[in-house]
Amino acid sequence: MRILGLILRTLFLLVVIVVTVRVASPQTESLWSAYDTPSDMFRFVLGVAVGGFIAFQIFQYPKSPAEMRKWVPIGLAVLPLALLCAAVIW
Repeated sequence: MRILGLILRTLFLLVVIVVTVRVASPQTESLWSAYDTPSDMFRFVLGVAVGGFIAFQIFQYPKSPAEMRKWVPIGLAVLPLALLCAAVIW
């Protein structure tokens, strides 16, 4: 159960990072043209901050087995929804 919880948690957080990077990418042609519009630059900086925080959470391993067991039903419920959200956004 601990390994399954860890896998589901990690997969969910990775999908959230992918969705965050996709949403935070500049609406203009390239990353360097994000400096032209303040909204693109704000979206990019906020996306990097959120993605960094979520990536940090991947390496924060929960200490107790009960916390990992909680991720089994949560992961089974939210991972398909996160994958669907990623597919729709992409």
